[in-house]
Amino acid sequence: MRVVVIGAGVVGSAIAAGLTRRGAQVTVLEARTPGSGTTSTSVAWINANNKTPKAYFDLNHAAVWAHHQLAGGSGDWFFPTGNLEYAVGGEHRELLEQRVRRLIGMGYPVERVTAGRARALEPDLVPPPAGTEYVFFPVEAYVQPARLLGRLLGEARDRGATVKCGAEVTAIDTTAAGAKVTLTDGRTFVCDVVVTCAGRWTQGVAALAGVDIPMLDPAVSGKITNGFLVTTAPLPARLSRVLHTAGLNLRPDGGGRVLLQSLHLDDRADPATAVPGEVLDEIMGLLPHVLRATEGAAVERAVVGQRAMPGDGLTVAGFADAGRRVYTVATHSGVTLAPLLMEEVAGEVFGEESALLATFRPGRFADGTAGPAPTPARRPGQQ
Repeated sequence: MRVVVIGAGVVGSAIAAGLTRRGAQVTVLEARTPGSGTTSTSVAWINANNKTPKAYFDLNHAAVWAHHQLAGGSGDWFFPTGNLEYAVGGEHRELLEQRVRRLIGMGYPVERVTAGRARALEPDLVPPPAGTEYVFFPVEAYVQPARLLGRLLGEARDRGATVKCGAEVTAIDTTAAGAKVTLTDGRTFVCDVVVTCAGRWTQGVAALAGVDIPMLDPAVSGKITNGFLVTTAPLPARLSRVLHTAGLNLRPDGGGRVLLQSLHLDDRADPATAVPGEVLDEIMGLLPHVLRATEGAAVERAVVGQRAMPGDGLTVAGFADAGRRVYTVATHSGVTLAPLLMEEVAGEVFGEESALLATFRPGRFADGTAGPAPTPARRPGQQ
């Protein structure tokens, strides 16, 4: 089978690898460079922690285990050190307790821990006030997105996939016999199936095949699709895992760097402008109150991350045309889902229906069953 995959982020690269495992002849077309879209500005927290509804939780829960299986317990891209969250205020404690009860009821590993256990997990944690509630999610992880991308795209290449960069698609034509993909420079690629994995560009790419996949526009949708991400210069602070607090979320980012996110500021994020100085000051000002040995920390990188968000907030995965020539994937949870989609989507392209993906078909937008984009759920640490 000949397959063209459009997009070389973590999702497209994973699916390309999965297809080559099944013997497909795969060509990956990337308009820019691999990982230059959402992959390059992701928190890369691997979890099913606050994913709703149940079908979306199940999909992400399976994906957490798929990461563990892909890594085999190790890997220079995968850090299965869990996620520690603590709640100080009454509202946060109540929301955390509700989430913990719900997750336990669905079989998700959760541990309520003491302050002493929290300090053992993170020795440089600044002690919060007495009465703080601590919860540890032991199977969660984080990844280095570029290294994960290298792992996935490297496997695809090793198994024979061809990757073409600067390959912007201008047309997708389908017939009963197959599909033809045309680039801006006039080159064409004939295949049996096209798999679109174009992230936040999905709507435009799918439209080339006559398919409507509504995506939220980062230019107008505010904090639903945009968020600040700040990376510090190397610090002498000990941090081993994802850490969620009321005002600041953190994770290691390699070489002593720490990646910071402050969700309550995201409504000020504008992808057309640089991160405002006052936002940087506020985020960096929170850090010494959470983690020791971070006073005077410098900013090494600050970006507005742009999330790929389907119109109803849920993953899209499935054939988008009656002839089953165009398969479309779009999801907000791309880094978490990538290793799972590697197998599930490749299986579907080869005719094996996935029960995990059955809820997320693109046809829901055409038949009117898709709901409106949800108001963003309060995520861990959000006030």
